[in-house]
Amino acid sequence: MTKEINIRHKEPLTVVKVGGAIVEDEGKLAELLENFSKIEGRKVLVHGGGRRATKVASALGIESHMVNGRRITDADMLEVVTMVYGGLVNKNLVAKLQSKGINALGLTGADANVILSHRRPIKDGVDYGFVGDVDKVDGKLLSTLIENGITPVMAPLTHDGAGNILNTNADTIASETAKALAKHYDVTLVFSFEKPGVLKDANDDSSVIPTITRPDFDRYVADGTISGGMIPKIENALSAVDAGVGKVVITLASAINGKQGTVIRK
Repeated sequence: MTKEINIRHKEPLTVVKVGGAIVEDEGKLAELLENFSKIEGRKVLVHGGGRRATKVASALGIESHMVNGRRITDADMLEVVTMVYGGLVNKNLVAKLQSKGINALGLTGADANVILSHRRPIKDGVDYGFVGDVDKVDGKLLSTLIENGITPVMAPLTHDGAGNILNTNADTIASETAKALAKHYDVTLVFSFEKPGVLKDANDDSSVIPTITRPDFDRYVADGTISGGMIPKIENALSAVDAGVGKVVITLASAINGKQGTVIRK
């Protein structure tokens, strides 16, 4: 490995998070990776894979338990998500990106100590098991890899520094990674999912809300326009822009150039 390059002027960098629904759909995944390969300049891919983990767990006779959309990760499920996220999904994405001329490197948080976390404490009587909440992302290490022509592909797994792998929300990893890299780059964070953006009407794909600020978010949550899993996604996005990320975009797999979808701003 060559020495880290000092970045005197912040160059643009794009962090793209792709969800499990797209990972599971070969057509949508191919479209996303094609568009990702066309993004100019520096970039990072963060992926989920929950649907594949549920499928593999079921085949192994392991029942999946969810609370408020969050997976309970006991010892058996931890083995499944480690295999699926860190192996099957991650290496499949790396191989596909290599075929497109992207020199990708698959990483979990344990690799090179890139993401350190702690086990989530019991809250409201819910023990999430081996689930991690992020403490630190090593942006300096990631910038060193990136400046040496490597595109990190990050799995939703972290570690606690005491020998334990922890299942960690992919949106959170994307947000925390973008924050850490914002010290080195002008970062755009893109959350790619099945819809063209955040919608005023969940049944109308043309009702994309173009921009959301924190006051907008509070108002939309209060009136029910934004609900469910979109709430933590936008909370992660707002946390990112508050910490120095240039902008966050929520959009389709076919529109990850940062120019379409819903833009989250301060």
